[in-house]
Amino acid sequence: MRAQIEVPNDVAAELAGSQDSMLRALAAQLQCRVYLRGNLLTLDGEPGAVATAEQVVRELTELSAQGHALAPGTISTVQDALEADREPASVLEDVVWRHRGRQVAPRTINQKRYVDSVRNNTITFGIGPAGTGKTFLAVAMAAAALARREVSRIILTRPAVEAGERLGFLPGDLMAKIDPYLRPLFDALHDMIDPDKVAGHLDRGVIEVAPLAFMRGRTLNDSFVILDEAQNTSPEQMKMFLTRLGFGSRMVVTGDITQVDLPRDQQSGLIVVSDVLGEIEGVEFVRFGGEDVVRHRLVQRIVEAYDEHAQRDAPELRPAGRKRA
Repeated sequence: MRAQIEVPNDVAAELAGSQDSMLRALAAQLQCRVYLRGNLLTLDGEPGAVATAEQVVRELTELSAQGHALAPGTISTVQDALEADREPASVLEDVVWRHRGRQVAPRTINQKRYVDSVRNNTITFGIGPAGTGKTFLAVAMAAAALARREVSRIILTRPAVEAGERLGFLPGDLMAKIDPYLRPLFDALHDMIDPDKVAGHLDRGVIEVAPLAFMRGRTLNDSFVILDEAQNTSPEQMKMFLTRLGFGSRMVVTGDITQVDLPRDQQSGLIVVSDVLGEIEGVEFVRFGGEDVVRHRLVQRIVEAYDEHAQRDAPELRPAGRKRA
């Protein structure tokens, strides 16, 4: 089947730009052949694939007319939205945070579900592979909540679990030793807030970045609390963290159950907690997949390849506490 669509000149320019990356992405994502001559786009392939591609192209044209920049990742977002009977614009226009001209918004349907869950639930678990935006979006929403005075502080924490390295052999005092474990959280913060403002917030306790062990015995009121790398918590640590919840607070817990660094005989609290809290009102679990990876396209392929390898013949890559079927 063949379909031809006349697209506006500016859309044709975006499709033809960056060494035809958009055209190649269209062909790969929509499984049909794509040709562009002038502003006439030709789609060749199976009838179902061409019909889907035609609908996606029309949505991309409409998004461009509304001022959205088009990129290869936009194609999968539009396709996923259409498959889920959602308006693509409702996903891409949900701007979570703006900073120095940069906008942070969901780029996949699961990211949209995640953002909505954080808004509507007291505790949200974001579980999935690296690069799916779990931590980045959570920090963006924390920065927005602080700016709107919905909370009075942001607390970011991670378990200081060693992944082939030893804390004791790192130079410096305690904070210098744990800095490598907390650095990804600082990096996300600096993407959202000017570094000098971050430093001022840290000095005043408006933002706190600390290892999970520092949470014991506390009650966290009026706070936006993020637990990152939660796959490296024990069930006891997870319970300890969740019971720190105070009035006026929200919690977001993120992790990847395929990257547990705990001893093999120790269960991950992130794996156990879904069985314990799966039916509790106010708690929601959002699970991401390889299709949600929004880093370099090669990262998505790496994640998928490792998942396939783990399912096939690599029990050492499976989360601790699970037996091979």
